[in-house]
Amino acid sequence: MQPLIAISPCRALPDYQESVRRSEGEARVLDPASDHASDVVKWARGLLLTGGVDVDPARYGEPKHASVTDIDAARDAYEIDLVREALAANLPILAICRGMQVMNVACGGTLVQDIPTQVFGAIEHTVKMPLYSLAHEVWVVRGTALWTLTQTRLKDGEALDVNSRHHQSVKRLAEGFDLSANSPDGVIEGMERHGAAFCVGVQWHPENFWRTGEFRPLFDGFIAAAQ
Repeated sequence: MQPLIAISPCRALPDYQESVRRSEGEARVLDPASDHASDVVKWARGLLLTGGVDVDPARYGEPKHASVTDIDAARDAYEIDLVREALAANLPILAICRGMQVMNVACGGTLVQDIPTQVFGAIEHTVKMPLYSLAHEVWVVRGTALWTLTQTRLKDGEALDVNSRHHQSVKRLAEGFDLSANSPDGVIEGMERHGAAFCVGVQWHPENFWRTGEFRPLFDGFIAAAQ
């Protein structure tokens, strides 16, 4: 039986849904009006947090940077509740781009609000079309869940080419989480919670590669944990 995966709503759902299906999970997009976080963890076997707009800096106690112009307070509140409920229930979580950021904030971490102006020597973290264009490499920490799941694509045992589409990133990791990948400029590109059934966040967009399968092992690992 395919595990039922709850997916947070966003503007670009098809690639997330297809990635779950290709790894033999059943995708269900959440409706914040009716799918209350405390109920979701009773029926879902895994939670997929998707990309999207910036997390409101007020959520981690900082004034808003000039570049932060597109936020969704209701979405922030809903997804923070989802993260906290899912972690309390030890529900497998895969958090992508904004999803990783909101997971970090939900657990007490902070964010870099604007990489180009706040990270010295920042590389380009936004690619042009197509969405699966490779932007830069990330260095994956040996022994992490991410390292185990990306073995077939690693160069020299630790380097991984990824796409990229973000101007924010994790700054201070929340307590209980470990760094699993960073880009050459030091930007955090992966995090995971030690001791969890499966709790992995990545800053790039692996869902964009469902046609070619480069990151299918990441979804396979997530779905396997949800079984």
